[in-house]
Amino acid sequence: MDVSPIIDPLNDAQREAATHGVTIDGRFDADPLLVIAGAGSGKTQALSHRAAHLILSGVDPRRILLLTFSRRAADEMTRRAHAVVEAAFAARGRKGAGLKLPWARTFHAIGARLLREYAIELGLDPQFTIHDREDSADLMNLARHDLGFSKTENRFPAKGVCLSIYSRTVNAEAPLAEILRANFPWCAAWEKELKELFAAYVEAKQVQNVLDYDDLLLYWAQTMGDPVLAAEIGGRWDHVLVDEYQDTNRLQSSILMALKLGGRGLTVVGDDAQAIYSFRAATVRNILDFPNEFSPKAAVITLDRNYRSTQPILAAANGVIGLAQERYTKDLWTDCASTEKPRLVTVRDEGDQARFIADKVLENREGGMRLKDQAVLFRASHHSGPLEVELTRRNIPFVKFGGLKFLDSAHVKDMLAALRFAQNMRDRVAGFRLMQLLPGVGPASAQNALDAIAETADPIETLAALPAPSRAAADWPGLVSLVTDLRQSNMGWPAELGRVRAWYEPYLERIHEDFEMRRADLLQLEDIAAGYPSRERFLTELTLDPPDATSGQAGVPLLDEDYLILSTIHSAKGQEWRSVFVLNAVDGCIPSDLGVGTTDDIEEERRLLYVAMTRARDSLNLVVPQRFFTHGQSSTGDRHVYASRTRFIPAMLLQHFENRTWPVAKPGQQSNAGPRQVRLDVGARMRGMWR
Repeated sequence: MDVSPIIDPLNDAQREAATHGVTIDGRFDADPLLVIAGAGSGKTQALSHRAAHLILSGVDPRRILLLTFSRRAADEMTRRAHAVVEAAFAARGRKGAGLKLPWARTFHAIGARLLREYAIELGLDPQFTIHDREDSADLMNLARHDLGFSKTENRFPAKGVCLSIYSRTVNAEAPLAEILRANFPWCAAWEKELKELFAAYVEAKQVQNVLDYDDLLLYWAQTMGDPVLAAEIGGRWDHVLVDEYQDTNRLQSSILMALKLGGRGLTVVGDDAQAIYSFRAATVRNILDFPNEFSPKAAVITLDRNYRSTQPILAAANGVIGLAQERYTKDLWTDCASTEKPRLVTVRDEGDQARFIADKVLENREGGMRLKDQAVLFRASHHSGPLEVELTRRNIPFVKFGGLKFLDSAHVKDMLAALRFAQNMRDRVAGFRLMQLLPGVGPASAQNALDAIAETADPIETLAALPAPSRAAADWPGLVSLVTDLRQSNMGWPAELGRVRAWYEPYLERIHEDFEMRRADLLQLEDIAAGYPSRERFLTELTLDPPDATSGQAGVPLLDEDYLILSTIHSAKGQEWRSVFVLNAVDGCIPSDLGVGTTDDIEEERRLLYVAMTRARDSLNLVVPQRFFTHGQSSTGDRHVYASRTRFIPAMLLQHFENRTWPVAKPGQQSNAGPRQVRLDVGARMRGMWR
């Protein structure tokens, strides 16, 4: 079938990728292919057209394996390929049969399907069940407890940390000692015990006939180690298409290499400049080394025409990624011209940053841009705390991706519960939450205490006189002391919040495995509190807004709602908006002060900034706060530190940006006034003192 009308809409590079390996007689005899698809370059269109072109050239859809990282991506590829095939038949007055790509799924879904089918050959019970992360962590904890590691003299890693170590070791195909040294150095002393724990965990899974997420890939990879099974499974498909190859780990790469020995029929699509998931054991080396995995080398096609952003935005993004130490050379370009350069906006502190973004968002909205067409991106979820408060205060609805809403996160709500209970000891919701933080205090004990308080005129005296629950005898006096101090208000505001944090931190570490990150949120909350004159005003202003105006809603907001997008950079990958704001474009945030341990870490942080910048279509603002308030310093020392612009935008790249400061002084303000007149000649007075 002549498919030229179908591929005509593609640009030259996309067309080359879609038709790679076509022989003179129309058959596919494809060598391995790597498609380097820059941000916004139409990789989904190219990959779906390749699948469609294969089908129209006579390849059975059942013999195409399409691997993605989300079911939504697989469904979108299938939908687009179906549309292309239907259009090809319609152009000839024919109706195409309903196209199905039965093997278009995620890596884990395909792995589960194959393991079910080959269970007998692999010594598995076909009725095995699959544990999610929470179930896996609970099973890990049972093994941890049975081995006595929960009662060690020194703190043994929590169940979630143990599962993360296990998962990383499996997916990276690296020795445990290497993983501990590089990623979990605080757990390195437990190497021997962790090996014992993981062995017990694997045995427990086998006894219970369960697999975890990692097993779906691990068992698949082990299966491909058998020549007979590898040949049988690999022979199922003539063509293997892989999306987002830069996000694969070594385990996934080894599966692909075993599926298609020599790379015949293997096509991978990705962008090394968007490899930002090393914390999931993904490695950029997979895509960088792909061509050299085969002899002769794999063909490389670069998609560098961008259909998303304006040329000034692309020029700035190209400049940032152009300083990377190792990459595939590509400079994105577009036909979308504009005179508006991306802006570097210098503000005084995080409070001004929040006010600037709120002002600009509302200004854009009045100019006809929907809130949904605007996004605020940040390196870490807690960076958006002050902004969320400002948006709530100004009644700007928003939805946050990449973490819970700041004020709705459990640890922040715990802190606010302590303040609310001290403010109003008859607030049963706050009291119930606060008391149950104590080990040994359950719903019944908390209920009894709150009932007693409700029946007395002096609740603080009643609380102090109550007998401590038997299992909370050691912790109860601390709670009473906290509430007493807050009720008396001798320390003043916002020192009261520091008092709550000091009391809460031991419970934070006990309850949450990622307590260090959550502690940063609590420090952020103290920064926010400093902007309010009193506890009462603080609590009043932070009363949770209605669910229809925030991301506190569990479901998808109503279709007719408009709301601003807040997102971590990781969660924003693959998305685009007309206007993008990037928070905290300073060293310590981008790159994160926790992400500069090695050269590879720094390079990934550079790619994160590149991903953030390439989400913007028309307008891009990188906000640079000058000061960050800090904690833990001497009372006589500086309570803030100065920040410097991110190292990824050195002076040589400033030509690509418009530099601004905010707020802008208005005409007529004192700073712009004419020459001032002398009111008091202090110098003359000083001279007169000695005459």
